[in-house]
Amino acid sequence: MELIQTGENMPGKKRLFLFICFSFILDIFLFPLTAAAVKEPDTTAEAVVLMDAGNGQVLYQKNMSRHMFPASTTKILTAAIALEKGNLSDKVTVMREACLVDGSRIGLQEGEKLTLEDLLYALLMASANDAAESIAVHLSGSIEDFADLMNEKAKSIGALDSNFTNPHGLTDPNHYTTAYDLALIARYAMQNPVFRKIVSTRIKKISRPDADRSIGPPQEDLWNHNRLLSRYQGATGVKTGYTNESGQCLAAAAEKNGRELIAVLLNDQAGALYVDAGVLLDYGFDNFVSDLVVRNMEKVTTIGVSRGVRKVDVYTGSSFYYNFQKGQKEQIERSVELYNGIKAPLAAGQEIGHLVLTSGRQEVGKVKLFVKEPVKSLPEKSVIILIASLLLTFAAREVYCVAKRRKRRLGRRYRN
Repeated sequence: MELIQTGENMPGKKRLFLFICFSFILDIFLFPLTAAAVKEPDTTAEAVVLMDAGNGQVLYQKNMSRHMFPASTTKILTAAIALEKGNLSDKVTVMREACLVDGSRIGLQEGEKLTLEDLLYALLMASANDAAESIAVHLSGSIEDFADLMNEKAKSIGALDSNFTNPHGLTDPNHYTTAYDLALIARYAMQNPVFRKIVSTRIKKISRPDADRSIGPPQEDLWNHNRLLSRYQGATGVKTGYTNESGQCLAAAAEKNGRELIAVLLNDQAGALYVDAGVLLDYGFDNFVSDLVVRNMEKVTTIGVSRGVRKVDVYTGSSFYYNFQKGQKEQIERSVELYNGIKAPLAAGQEIGHLVLTSGRQEVGKVKLFVKEPVKSLPEKSVIILIASLLLTFAAREVYCVAKRRKRRLGRRYRN
């Protein structure tokens, strides 16, 4: 009777053949699963970016630097400026020009007075262009001056490839942004708790006590145009937009397990907008892990301070997290960049530079550096004494060197 050969008594060629077959089968079944796990999102929008709201890291992009019409996503920047320049209790008088603006409106009436807070709800939830113009004129006196404010703020945020000419986003050839810039603007705005509250609100009733009700009931009940709030678990905002020229636009934000992501889609199709937003957000949450790269209050180095009485320890001012694709952790390099002209006295908590983080020679983030303890200046007399001591030491060294050279010359003369 023929015995079945085991691994121990099986000829070497047969073992090798079976090993190759086994490896081939594993490749067939396991490779598609691995590939599917890291497959990039498929969206129909012309320009797309997915950004980590915590550190600004771009996790995915498509045409993110292309100039695009932002439509009503413009109002994210309008609201951010209003929250910084105005007070929520401000009474805003509606001007005639605001009542005549095209596009989405809540029917504001000339001379009507509303609080800035109610106008912001109308701006961000109902996408009211009449509210946008009322806010702009109230804060700056004119649409043109408010546009200047918008461009200044955009640049300060880091949105360097945008230009705004109005507060609502109606099409203008000189009114444009990029998916990347809009993500930066949305990230900035979402750091304001009032803004976050408004863009996450689904239903709101505002007050219009000065409205003329003889021509009909004024619109006071608002519904948020952003359907992602009800369609995606963890959605926190932000703003929709549409014109014929811009196509469907959305800046979306969602939070899961302590991580918040921002997805921007510009010039998408109507039936695909929210599906695409969900695909982007799922891609970020499912395929990336956030790792602590720098701890808050971590000692980085010790430096000497010009004119200071002692050396001082340098610490990080915040934590820094970086997203790594699952199974592909990168090496993050550190370098310290100190500001020029650092000298005593230094106050406790004074910022003195940055810890620069790079991966593959590309900067991925910065963390502010500061000193925890103060550094006093050397007393004036001590400085004078120190300088005098250095001069004396230098002079003594020169005298010694001159004497030594002279002695060598004399020695050679006597030998000759």
